[in-house]
Amino acid sequence: MTIEGKTYDGVVKEKEAAQQQYNQAVSRGQSAGLVKSVGRTLEDFKTSVTVAAFSKVTFELTYEELLKRRLGKYELLINAQPMQPVADFKMDLHIQEKPGISFLEVKGDLSTGDLANAIKTTRADKDAWVTFYPTRDQQTTCKSCGENGLNGDLLVTYDVERRNPKGEVMVSNGYFVHYFAPSDVPRIPKNVVFIIDRSGSMHGRKIDQTRLALLRILSDLDEDDHFGLITFDSEVSLWKRELLKATGTNLENAKSFVKEIRDRGATDINAAVLAGVDMISRHPREGTASILILLTDGDPTSGETNIEKIMANVKEAIGTKFPLYCLGFGYDVNFDFLTKMSLENGGVARRIYEDSDADLQLQGFYDEVAVPLLTDIQLKYPGGTNLTKTSFSLYFNGSEIVVSGQITDNSVESFTTEVIAVSKGSNVTYQDTIMTKDPSDVPPENEDFMQRLWAYLTVKQLLERQVLLKGEEKEDEKKEALKLSLKYQFVTPLTSMVVTKPQEGEVEVADKPKEGEALPRPPAMHPRPVPSGPFGSPGFKSYLYQRGLPGPPAAYPVLRGSGGYSGTHPGLGGGQYRTERIQANRFYPVAEDFQSSGILLAEQMPMITRRVTVLSTMSAPPAHSSRFLLPVVGQSKPLCFDVPVPHKLRLLQDSASEFSMNGESMTGQNGCRKIAFHYKTNHHLTISTTSIRYHDGQNHVEFLWDQEPTQHNTEDVSLILRSNEIDVTMGNIRVIILLHKENGDVFLWPAVQQQPKDVMLSGILGEADISYEEIPGSQTTTLKLKDQEVKTSWVMVKDYRLASAPVVGCWLVPFQAVAQQELADFTVTQL
Repeated sequence: MTIEGKTYDGVVKEKEAAQQQYNQAVSRGQSAGLVKSVGRTLEDFKTSVTVAAFSKVTFELTYEELLKRRLGKYELLINAQPMQPVADFKMDLHIQEKPGISFLEVKGDLSTGDLANAIKTTRADKDAWVTFYPTRDQQTTCKSCGENGLNGDLLVTYDVERRNPKGEVMVSNGYFVHYFAPSDVPRIPKNVVFIIDRSGSMHGRKIDQTRLALLRILSDLDEDDHFGLITFDSEVSLWKRELLKATGTNLENAKSFVKEIRDRGATDINAAVLAGVDMISRHPREGTASILILLTDGDPTSGETNIEKIMANVKEAIGTKFPLYCLGFGYDVNFDFLTKMSLENGGVARRIYEDSDADLQLQGFYDEVAVPLLTDIQLKYPGGTNLTKTSFSLYFNGSEIVVSGQITDNSVESFTTEVIAVSKGSNVTYQDTIMTKDPSDVPPENEDFMQRLWAYLTVKQLLERQVLLKGEEKEDEKKEALKLSLKYQFVTPLTSMVVTKPQEGEVEVADKPKEGEALPRPPAMHPRPVPSGPFGSPGFKSYLYQRGLPGPPAAYPVLRGSGGYSGTHPGLGGGQYRTERIQANRFYPVAEDFQSSGILLAEQMPMITRRVTVLSTMSAPPAHSSRFLLPVVGQSKPLCFDVPVPHKLRLLQDSASEFSMNGESMTGQNGCRKIAFHYKTNHHLTISTTSIRYHDGQNHVEFLWDQEPTQHNTEDVSLILRSNEIDVTMGNIRVIILLHKENGDVFLWPAVQQQPKDVMLSGILGEADISYEEIPGSQTTTLKLKDQEVKTSWVMVKDYRLASAPVVGCWLVPFQAVAQQELADFTVTQL
């Protein structure tokens, strides 16, 4: 929380103590913030903030989350609903993965229509960048957007290379994490029984969507699978008394049965689940995996209605032989009951939200458990202690098992992992030995990452076991979870984060580092305020993701990255707003039951990062050249080319709209010392490394780079100045000019964000949507580029189009091969 230039850090305390501190601050009429967990999980949280009268307060919320692999991919779901068009909306995502990134895809409401032009992706071997910079006009054009601006999601999905079926092991500072996700084993035939609630409360869309989902699921069964169908209300009905093979005839008969399911009566969950257990138990098949799936939308109201007795009956009947998965339909269902019953029987519970896509939610869950690959999985780590969960009943294709622990002897030079499991009736063993990394090789900012990941998984599993334990054992594990939550500053069901302005005599001003400096705690990237429109709800998002630690909001970023949440409240004298940045690796927004309280609602913004530093040799451009990256279509590897300096060059030109951008470079220096824009006959903008000057034919405006963020709008022209960059929109062309400071040099770099479709632009940055093909068989890598063969080499270069200037790989090609002209054709005599 920042007030009058002073920043106060949030502190994680026991839940009651944090609530008391927040209430006291509110009663004094002071600004305060409270972040607390909702329910029994670590994934849902609620943020309450109070802003004192006549105050301007900025709240930043940083949190992390473990991405969970489902269906062979990690998903980052980013929601934007600012309730108004935002003058300067930016979302930046950086994905960093040590094994390499196998695929990357951007989907969602915010990728449709004209908004698709606001999304740019850049990929290298181990890194990927996604930027989303929609203009004010574009924010009203997506299919779910309107006059209130953006209203939708951006869904980024990706996966990592998995060359080693034994898994990926990372070791640092006495802790390890093991990611295990083999795909080199055959699928196991399954026995699956669907237990479907047909009580009166399922009336209408619920029962319709359930029928639709079941019809699709039945179509997806493999012929060597066996299946059963049970429906229940106050009575239990079996389609067939035994499991049937998924032959074409049996599936058609089953679909006919499903189409006739009608809602009626009460809810006898106990009898229905016991009937499903009996159906599977009476027909054991060697070399198969059995699964029980219950779908219900209410409490037990018929037969046995005592929840404790129902759970005891089901646990005794199943006896650890197979898992029970419970799907709770809607908000009225007793989800705690379903969660506990699932956990007691080796499964999980999932809430199905009442919405138009409920049938897809049902089918999506089934898809996750549709292809079992291993059963009875045991992971062993000689030399490891304080391990997280190491025993799993089933491993499904497309998922991932994550285990973390401590290494007993830090002096050992190697670490061994062993996985023993059953694959289609036969035992399989995966054994691997890795050389432990010398601690001196671990970057300082990553030193605590593994330890925090271990702590997070440990707390999460301790809390999950709470619903299964009783008495002293339950109390002991609760104390251990609280101890770890406070030590590592995790917000959990036992703790909350509170931030208040200290009373007179107290000093709690945060030692907030400047951007680029190392943080005093685990790594995070602090958001910085930037200009934007009036603040509604968060107007900016930016993520740096990596697999790693899941996490509730924490006072400092938890293991795998960081997100930010900050802003100025409307109507309180503020109109400026902000960005967030996230670095990510395999972390996943698990639940999104967002709740509002007080004045602001904090969205769940996944933010975790594996913080793996990739060391690579960067090929610097010759001292007399600047190296430009060129986005390509249909390829993950970009092109790049060198432009000699010094020169005055036409960077970008659109004669039809009377737009031009020219740049002047200097000897021995990257980028440009000056860039000039011209639009129509009267708009002229000159940007140097010290100032920005704009003239519209009548008025003259001048900005300095180090001044407060600001913006200036005239006819068809928008200028937004923020820290070390200016966002320029002229007509339908948008360019961000970044100010870089490196090794004593200060230079400008243009990043083209938007240009008109189907218009041929000229200039050295005028190439858009270029494509190439790699020609196989050549001793020297050769590309087919614009119908000519071009010899190339793979080089590493800094991408100055981004403020962080990350190092990326690219195919270096001659400038003439890209432009089809000589450099002299692009020189200008005056800027």
